[in-house]
Amino acid sequence: MALPRSRRTRGALAAAAALSLTLTGCGGDGGSSEGGAAATAPGADAITEPVEIEFWHSMKEKNELAIKAMVDDFKKANPKITVKPVFKGDYDQMVVAYKQAVQQESTPPLVQIYDIGSRFMYDAQQVVPMYKFIEADKFDQNANIEPNIASYYTIKGKLWSMPFNSSAPLLYMNADAVKKAGLDPDKPPATLDEIGEWAKKLTVKEGGTVKQYGFNAALYGWFVEQLTAQDNAEYCDNGNGRNGLATKVNFGTGAGPKFAQWLGTLVKEGYATNTGRPTDQAQNAFKTGTVALHLESTSALGGYTQAAEGKFELKTAPFPKPSASSSGGTIIGGASLWINAAGHSDAEKRAAWEFVKFSNTPEQQAKWHAATGYVPVNPQAKSNDNPNFQVAVTQLRSQQPSAATSGCLLGIMPEARKAAEVGLEQAVPAGAGQEPKTSAEQAMQTAATGLQTAIQKYNANVGQ
Repeated sequence: MALPRSRRTRGALAAAAALSLTLTGCGGDGGSSEGGAAATAPGADAITEPVEIEFWHSMKEKNELAIKAMVDDFKKANPKITVKPVFKGDYDQMVVAYKQAVQQESTPPLVQIYDIGSRFMYDAQQVVPMYKFIEADKFDQNANIEPNIASYYTIKGKLWSMPFNSSAPLLYMNADAVKKAGLDPDKPPATLDEIGEWAKKLTVKEGGTVKQYGFNAALYGWFVEQLTAQDNAEYCDNGNGRNGLATKVNFGTGAGPKFAQWLGTLVKEGYATNTGRPTDQAQNAFKTGTVALHLESTSALGGYTQAAEGKFELKTAPFPKPSASSSGGTIIGGASLWINAAGHSDAEKRAAWEFVKFSNTPEQQAKWHAATGYVPVNPQAKSNDNPNFQVAVTQLRSQQPSAATSGCLLGIMPEARKAAEVGLEQAVPAGAGQEPKTSAEQAMQTAATGLQTAIQKYNANVGQ
């Protein structure tokens, strides 16, 4: 294990790794994990005999089959290297498993970590930064990685992990319902207010019972992040945590309470349904035609396409902006690949990089996209011709990377997302005619300020 520059001991590292998700730092001076001999990027000559590496991931069902297919293709092209994919549970479970591995000094050579775990990985001081391999191999990052995807995983101007499965947010429409209401699905609503106006026209009642709601979205913290970025605002301070450790979150003002108030009003007036935080319940409401407009990720497009077949025409549109004056863009979701340094041989590190590089090729990204529905990371990869998916690609490429659209690097980002969801729960009434538990502004502000102690503890733990 490479010792960090801050000279933290193994005991301190292990203690930090054993902490809960609210204290995710694993040592060091807030991101000095470039230090140490283990964090070097060995060359191709490091592999002189067959080598096997474990690849921890969180993909299941059809996505896991796609990973196995990629691994098989890689083996054919690289007979000396065997990649053993190991499913370690969902994204949150993966982080817990990884922390335990750090404590036990048994991390895998390659691991998939979700987007909001990036700050933790940077601070954990366990990895070879991806840019070191990129520089050593003269890998053309600009040509092989979508800039708006790379920006999320870029810290202090350099790429630390390789984007792997990336998604984007969209507005989904039941086009049949839209047309029946006298609206044009080819001229979709672009702002929250416009969606609200459409929702009123799309709500269908029969005998006092709502047969179709105009709008629905899960009480999902990711949407707060998206709308904040669409407003060209930073979710957390210090340049969205990219100019130094973030010390607070900003969703207590701006797009956070605006979204909560807007959604709460639609639900109270009976134009939207509140299905709560679980995304599967919101998805089922749209699939069954209970709602006409719906916010979700591109990762749901395959399932929605299948559910709509023979029932209604499915169309997508760009994710809405908080207002007509909003000048920002969206943030990608998903996960990336990290190469571990501590405790691993040069051969293992090189083998991990060879697989990472292979996974990024246009051919593999095209296969991965076709099998999973994730946005191709490599701009040279052919994406499917589904016009509903092309909306996401156009949306992604039409914006310039910025601090706002790069997302917030925060050590307790998983907790921040959950806190935003608690705020939404407080601000959005359970159903029509009901009152919220508290005002939108108070709910979101309370949720944001409630994170301060955890943020301070995290920052103190990583040494800043």
